[in-house]
Amino acid sequence: GLWYDFGLGEGGTLLQLVMRLEGCSMAEAIRSLRKGSADEVPFQPLPTALPREDSPLRILGVGEIRHPALIGYLRERGIDPAVAGALCREVHYAVGERRFFAIGFRNDAGGWELRNRYFKGCTSKAPTTRRGDYPTCLVFEGFMDYLSFLTIRHKNSPIYPCIDWQDYIILNSTANVDKALYPLGEYEKIHCLLDNDEAGRKATQAIQKEYGWRVRDASHLYSGHKDVNDYLCQKFSQPTERMQQPEKQTQSAKLPKQEEKNEQS
Repeated sequence: GLWYDFGLGEGGTLLQLVMRLEGCSMAEAIRSLRKGSADEVPFQPLPTALPREDSPLRILGVGEIRHPALIGYLRERGIDPAVAGALCREVHYAVGERRFFAIGFRNDAGGWELRNRYFKGCTSKAPTTRRGDYPTCLVFEGFMDYLSFLTIRHKNSPIYPCIDWQDYIILNSTANVDKALYPLGEYEKIHCLLDNDEAGRKATQAIQKEYGWRVRDASHLYSGHKDVNDYLCQKFSQPTERMQQPEKQTQSAKLPKQEEKNEQS
């Protein structure tokens, strides 16, 4: 009977969720919940959800991505398992007495962004920065988009898998855009590859407001698609539908170094 949004770091009761989503009063939310129900049972709100630091999610173990279900999930998303294997881990975790596993991607707070076919969450709320002292930075909303971009680039240029010419910041949620503004200040050029929705546009505008002409909205490269991963899934198999690099390079774009300065094991 409780909900929690790991991106916003907020939670509460079902009643509070309806009020937030519908923008309505408590009385209107109660009527909405009762609508279509044969039983007119008085609504009893539950206590507010526990704060973030008291999350019941516990990490049990971390290792290489080997489980067939996770490899299958990556392939469903169009992502090369070898690319994901170089940057992510298989994370086993528990919620209460129940155990689960997911693809884990480290963030700058030392926590894990967790994804599998049925779950999207995190153990801490922070962006991920991958630095190589380059003048250009690419900004992604989530790590699945980041892996999708690298998969596209690897398919286009498979000969040099460990060379890169950009740094990366993965927000892990548009709610983290303010935390990314400070590290973005050191770059000469910033390319935003965020989702083609209201949240993605607002995050891009926030970065543009801070750094002006240095920022380029690169979402037009996958226009007509929700995000980079949606583009990869729907269009990459068609030879005429290749996404171009956000910035013209003198050589073919490549995968990032597997050993980077701020790599967290």
